[in-house]
Amino acid sequence: MNSYLDKFNDSVKNTIYSKLPLSCQEFIQNKSIEHKFTFSEIKQIVDIARDLDMWNERNIIEIFPEHEQKKVVFARLKKAYEELRSKPNSYKEFELKNIAKEQKYTFKTEGKDGFGLGLCPVASEKTRCCNLLTLDAVESCGFDCSYCSIQSFYNQNTITFDSNFANKLKNLNLDKNRTYHIGTGQASDSLMWGNREGILDALFEFARNNPNVILEFKTKSDNIKYFLENAVPKNIICTWSLNTPTIIQNEEHLAASLDKRINAARRVADKGVKVGFHFHPIVEYENYLDEYKSVYDRLIKEFKTSEVALVSFGTLTFIKPVIKQLREREFKSKITQMPFEDASGKSSYPHVIKVEMFKHAYESFTPWHKDVFFYLCMEEHKMWSETFGYQYSTNNDFEKAMLSSYSKKLDMEFLL
Repeated sequence: MNSYLDKFNDSVKNTIYSKLPLSCQEFIQNKSIEHKFTFSEIKQIVDIARDLDMWNERNIIEIFPEHEQKKVVFARLKKAYEELRSKPNSYKEFELKNIAKEQKYTFKTEGKDGFGLGLCPVASEKTRCCNLLTLDAVESCGFDCSYCSIQSFYNQNTITFDSNFANKLKNLNLDKNRTYHIGTGQASDSLMWGNREGILDALFEFARNNPNVILEFKTKSDNIKYFLENAVPKNIICTWSLNTPTIIQNEEHLAASLDKRINAARRVADKGVKVGFHFHPIVEYENYLDEYKSVYDRLIKEFKTSEVALVSFGTLTFIKPVIKQLREREFKSKITQMPFEDASGKSSYPHVIKVEMFKHAYESFTPWHKDVFFYLCMEEHKMWSETFGYQYSTNNDFEKAMLSSYSKKLDMEFLL
């Protein structure tokens, strides 16, 4: 027994076993000794226990099957766990835990090597991509969305500004005979920091000096003060990532409410700035299609197509480091309580669910189809035809169609 206990202790060293409630730790240890679970089985059981706790579901003790044969026990445990993953989530009895009412940050301003202008970090040849260029004006985000991958790349509590950012922008040499689409909302939220360290001053000047650049600010905030108080170059578009009140309340911690985001977009549009909306991620849960439909209908009611440049759809897609990061956090979230299926090397919803959510979303916006550019973010090629009824042959074709549409909406010359 002692030799197996040593083996068990070695097995849990590099897992999140220590983060489990003591009662669950003791239970897993006793059951492992009883059934002589392997290293791999122990790790999976620990992950199951952690997920159940994070999802606010019945704990490992409550769902653990009783049987003498190890293979039967493990198979039945996995089945019970997968059944919980596969049913649509319910937030009715869900309780948030350890979510701060406000975020405390450490701000850093330092010179950085390189510029941070590059291809979208999630670009993949296996999915249809718009060839967006991204500009890391700030690193790390002050919001705490439970699904966000930023937390796996940066220290969540340290917000870093590049002291040479303005000068680097001025010295950036772009082809004047080409139209560019550059976004600033990949490594942080585009607007939540306002003009701290002069970043909006620098970006607005960059837009004015480069009329062939379509500069997109993507946000979940309602911090539009700078936009309202300053002249906005016509080649700037401001886009909001939206979700249902259920997801915002339970998974998009510290971000602005749906009302605040839409009201901010309305005020920016009233000033003549073109706006856009990203529904990414669309999340499946009980009655989710009806809740999303109410958001879609509200936008159609409150905005004219002449004011809106784009609407995009996407869903939850995880890489292993993000799932590991989520399990290590001391909070409740149902965001990973979903049936995982391989999606171009990542984990996402099964194909049939994605078709349902995207087709429903696109058809809900039927009145806008002729005048607003719609796209799927980082989905396989065939998903377009199944949900939109058309698809692009190449990423370059997708990019060309997007830039042509944006340029027309912004009254800009489209340069190939």
